[in-house]
Amino acid sequence: MDRLSTEQYKELLAKAIDHFWNTRNAQTLGRTKIDQGNRSAVTGGKQLDGFIDLFVKIAEDLGVPSSYIFTKHNDLPGYFRPTKDWDFLIVTPKKQLIAVIELKSQVGSFGNNFNNRIEEALGNAVDFWTAFREEGFLQNQVPWVGYVILVEKSGKSASTVKLRESHFNVRAEFEGTSYLDRYMLFCQKLMQERHYTSTSLIWTNSQLQYGSLAEDISIETLILSFMGFIQGKLKDILR
Repeated sequence: MDRLSTEQYKELLAKAIDHFWNTRNAQTLGRTKIDQGNRSAVTGGKQLDGFIDLFVKIAEDLGVPSSYIFTKHNDLPGYFRPTKDWDFLIVTPKKQLIAVIELKSQVGSFGNNFNNRIEEALGNAVDFWTAFREEGFLQNQVPWVGYVILVEKSGKSASTVKLRESHFNVRAEFEGTSYLDRYMLFCQKLMQERHYTSTSLIWTNSQLQYGSLAEDISIETLILSFMGFIQGKLKDILR
């Protein structure tokens, strides 16, 4: 694959979006039958499998052996806790960590869960990089670390959220923002502060539409970053 392009993965990306909504809707239906509130759709854990399949396909197309790709039981050592289970890893037989990806989503409950998602992503990054600095991994080469979050585009997520400034003014960039805007700023700042190599915010809705709010955090840009890193490391990966 001489020229990096995301064109050949558009169909897989659309399938990942379709899988997300179909799985979520099926979980929601099952939840309704057994009257468990809104928890089963949150804890189902399979909604983002289409995106894992997408990254597996990309890695294999680039020449990464399938035996180097891990999508289950991906526990990596932490610093503030023993381990963290990531969604996607590339690890060589010599225990060189090449790539790490975390996948998240949010549908509804924006007021309740926005801060949780922020704290979770930041905490994971700080824990990971501190463990890396403290020689928790048998390597000096820095891995590629990606973060992808799907957020439902709706009236609630796209409308301006009132700011609470009880004692001090918030930063100017948060004025007049929606939850989608805030997720966009968050993903951009995660890269600016080098917590993640690349991040992506994908807005989507139950009509299976999806898109991005900014090119630098689009899924296409993240995929290109991933592809470029893997292609550049391929000789080392296969060594």
